[in-house]
Amino acid sequence: MTTESPAQTNDYLAKRQLRTGTAGWPLLAGLGVAAVISGDYAGWNFGLAEGGFGGLLIATVLMGVMYTAMVSGLAELGAALPTAGGGYTFARRALGPWGGYATGVAVLIEYAIAPAAIATFIGGYVESLGLFGITDGWWVYLAVYAIFIGIHLMGVGEALKVMMAIAAVAVVGLVLFLLGAIPAFDAANLTDMAPTDAAGASEWLPFGVLGIWAAFPFGIWFFLAVECVPLAAEEAKDPARSMPRGIVAAMGVLAVLAVLMLVFTTGAGGAQLISESANPPVDGLQPGALQTVVNYMGLVGLVASFFSIVYAYSRQTFALSRAGYLPKSLSVTNSRKAPVLALVVPGVVGFLLTLTGQGAVLLNMAVFGAALSYVLMMTSHIVLRRREPDLERPYRTPGGTATTTVALVLAVLAVLATFLVDPLAAGLCLLAFALFMAYFAFYSRHHLVASAPEEEFAALAAAEDDVR
Repeated sequence: MTTESPAQTNDYLAKRQLRTGTAGWPLLAGLGVAAVISGDYAGWNFGLAEGGFGGLLIATVLMGVMYTAMVSGLAELGAALPTAGGGYTFARRALGPWGGYATGVAVLIEYAIAPAAIATFIGGYVESLGLFGITDGWWVYLAVYAIFIGIHLMGVGEALKVMMAIAAVAVVGLVLFLLGAIPAFDAANLTDMAPTDAAGASEWLPFGVLGIWAAFPFGIWFFLAVECVPLAAEEAKDPARSMPRGIVAAMGVLAVLAVLMLVFTTGAGGAQLISESANPPVDGLQPGALQTVVNYMGLVGLVASFFSIVYAYSRQTFALSRAGYLPKSLSVTNSRKAPVLALVVPGVVGFLLTLTGQGAVLLNMAVFGAALSYVLMMTSHIVLRRREPDLERPYRTPGGTATTTVALVLAVLAVLATFLVDPLAAGLCLLAFALFMAYFAFYSRHHLVASAPEEEFAALAAAEDDVR
C-alpha cells in the first residue's frame, strides 16, 4: 500500500473531491427510481420468452424479495460507511482488499454494460417515433453518450436535479400507459403462448418450471441499479438519515410499478406479442394519441435510467481509482468536482458494446455483474454484523442477517441464471472479471492509497481490532 507525506496526501485528495451536501433523501430516492425506470419501459419483456407470464411473474416476485432484503441491508451499510465507493466500501471493510476490489469490479461491469443495453432500447424508441426519419443506429448511441456525459461533467447538483425531473416525467408516462391499458386488459392475453414439452409446462408456465429460473435476469431488470443510491453518500446531506430513507422509498415505488407493468402490459398486448417487442408499453396500446404520448414518455424513461447509471459508473470508477485499485488518473475531478475520465472511459467502452445492437444479450451481461456484486455485498453485511457488532449503525436492517441471507441465496441463483439464459455472454463477463482480478493481483494491490476514505475505514477497523 502506498504511503504519502501529509502534503502529498492533501494534494492528492484535493484533486479528487466530490461536491458534498447536495442531495437530500428525495433526490436520492429520485436517483434510485431514475436509474431503474427504463426497466419498466423495455427489457423485462424478453423474460416472457424464457418463462412465459407465470414464470416471469414468479421470477419478478422472487427478485423483488431479493431487492427488498438487499436494499434494507445496503441502507444499514450506507448509513454506517458513507463514501462514494458504495458496495465496494462495504466489502473492503468486511472482506479485505480482495473482496472489496472484487465487489467494485462486479458493480463496474454492471454499470458499464447496463447503459449500453439501455442505449439500444433508446434506439428502438427513437426509430418507432419516426422523428426526422432517424433510424436505430450507432449515431443515436453516440449522441446519447455524448450529450448525457456532457451534462454530468457540469457537476452533481445539476445532474441530480435533471435526473429527478426526468424520472418524474417517466413515472407520469407509466401512469398514463396504465390508464390506457387497464380498459384493454384481457386475462386470456396473459397465457396466449403455447405450452412446450418442458417439465411442468402449462398455460401459466409454457416453458416449464425451469423457465422460472431462466426468467430471473429479466425480473431483475425491473429493479437493477437501485443499489446505486449509496454511491451518492459523499454528496448526500446527512447520509446517516437520508441514505436509508432514499433507497427504501425508491424500492417501494419500483416494486409497485414492476407488478403493474408486468400484469397490464402483458394483459393488454398479449404475452406472445410483448415478448418480442422493442417498446412493450407502446405495443400494448391501440394506435392513437395516447400511444404516441407513451412512446415519448418511454424515451424519457430510458434516458432517465441511462443518465442515472452513467452517474453510478462514474462514482464507482472514481472510488476504485482514488484508492489505487484502478489507474489513479481516472479519479481526477474538474473545477465542477466531476470525475472526468471516470465518466468518459467507461462511456467509451459502453458505446463500443452498443455497436453489437444486442440489447437482450447486454441486459444479461449487466445482470451477471449485478448479481455477483449482490452476493458479495450481502456477505459483507453478514460478516460485519458478526465481526463488528459495535459499529455505529444509525439504521439497522429489520431482521438482521436473516434478511440479508435471503437476498444472498437468491443472488447466487440469479448469477447461475445468467449462464442458463446465455452461457457465452455470462462467460465473457466472467472472463472480464478474471482479467480485472489479475490486474489487481499483479499490480494495483501494491499501489493502494492509504489516505483514501475507503482505506482509512479499513485501517480504523484494523486498529480497533488490535486494541481489542
